[in-house]
Amino acid sequence: MNQPQLENPTIILSDDVTTNGNLTPLIFFSDGTLRWSDAAGEKRLILEKEVLGVSMEDSRITLRCVVEHGGNGGILCCATTSAMVRKSFVFQLPEDSVVIWFTKLREFLDSLGRPKRLLVLVNPYGGQRTALNIFVDIVKPLLKDADTEITLQETKYQLHAKEIAFELDLTMYDGVVCVSGDGILVEVINGLLQRDDWKTAIKMPLGVIPAGTGNGVAKSLLDLVGEPCSASYATLAILRGHKRSLDVTTVSQGKTRFFSVLMLAWGLVADIDIESEKWRWMGSARLDLYAIKRILHLRKYNGRIHFVPASESEDYARKISQAVSVEELPFCSSSNMHVGSQENGYVGPNLNLEKLNWRTIEGPFISVWIHNVPWGSDDAMPAPNAKFSDGYVDVVIFKDGSKLGLLSLMTELGSGNHVKSPHVLYFKVKAFILEPGTRTTDSTKGGIIDCDGEVLARGSGAYKCHEDSLMSYDKMQLTVDQGLATLFSPPT
Repeated sequence: MNQPQLENPTIILSDDVTTNGNLTPLIFFSDGTLRWSDAAGEKRLILEKEVLGVSMEDSRITLRCVVEHGGNGGILCCATTSAMVRKSFVFQLPEDSVVIWFTKLREFLDSLGRPKRLLVLVNPYGGQRTALNIFVDIVKPLLKDADTEITLQETKYQLHAKEIAFELDLTMYDGVVCVSGDGILVEVINGLLQRDDWKTAIKMPLGVIPAGTGNGVAKSLLDLVGEPCSASYATLAILRGHKRSLDVTTVSQGKTRFFSVLMLAWGLVADIDIESEKWRWMGSARLDLYAIKRILHLRKYNGRIHFVPASESEDYARKISQAVSVEELPFCSSSNMHVGSQENGYVGPNLNLEKLNWRTIEGPFISVWIHNVPWGSDDAMPAPNAKFSDGYVDVVIFKDGSKLGLLSLMTELGSGNHVKSPHVLYFKVKAFILEPGTRTTDSTKGGIIDCDGEVLARGSGAYKCHEDSLMSYDKMQLTVDQGLATLFSPPT
């Protein structure tokens, strides 16, 4: 349990101590605050927020901390724009009380529910291949300061993290940390949900350290509390032990399933994300440059979408779509009409799809983009109203618009203002069916369906269409399970 804040904290301990050669009263309050003074004035440390670990040697106690130095030079973790630094504070205590102080400080830190044993997965190939350096230079020192036991494992090939999660001994760790883009997190969740004991496995808290091309989950977590999307802040969010639930979307095609936590895209956005891989050496800039190229040579795709709107989106859905009967719906299979009946592994939320309020939108489409969290990368916020565990995904659709207008919309992605455009449809859904079609200008060529940065399906004539993919370029179904997974998260 995280330590509650007390309105009128009482004094737990008080002693005269020596720090930096100065004798001063040191006071430990019941809300986890330490106070003392030096030549510069009163100092304060908040154990829950700033102290990572404590050690004792002879009559000295050392507190290993992270602090932010604001304009007043004080030791306060308040201004999120100021520089965060690791710092140790050493207090010389009376010999007859040093053990008491050490014990009380450790007891308070232990009461916060912080993880003590972490499996850390590093993807050395993602992004610009900097993940291992990020771990060594930034993440590992903070974990060491917090006395966290680390088991490090580098992923060696695609889906390696999924295999690790599938075989993981759950009793060995308090959490799994992914030092990568979003891809390793997605693999871990898929591995956990394919286990026979998935109900227990999916409760394993998961941490994300931004170290890839796309860091949508980490950015969404940190932006929620106004913190920068950096490895240091993400590591602190894990070490402090706070958690939040995360919706998981089941993408189904017959008996084949993929579990998504970030997004699914078809059309323009998917084409940009996947086709730009040949420019991966450019880092995240590849997406911006390839977006310009793809918009100048714009494609539209035939197809249809069917969806169950969230209650808050029902009025809007009636304006932009048509009602459809269950008999007209192209369910991937009749067994999917009652999701959640299979015994081995997770198969999706327990929904009776026949009794839901389905709507339909006919193509052609420029892009269909489904998002589970607000941010898709460090600088793109496709779904500004998305929530981590509201039981819905946000749908962003581009149906028409000029090339110049689309370029302008892309510049608004960083602020989320693109959803205000009359050329954008934006709403929340509980369930969704995609029927992808061919290009309007060439019926022999299909598109790409991209889910969490991986290709689920490629149509005929699409980029690398000769490569195998998990699903076929055909209708697929999405259903949302509210708050199924658990993430380490900054406190809100």
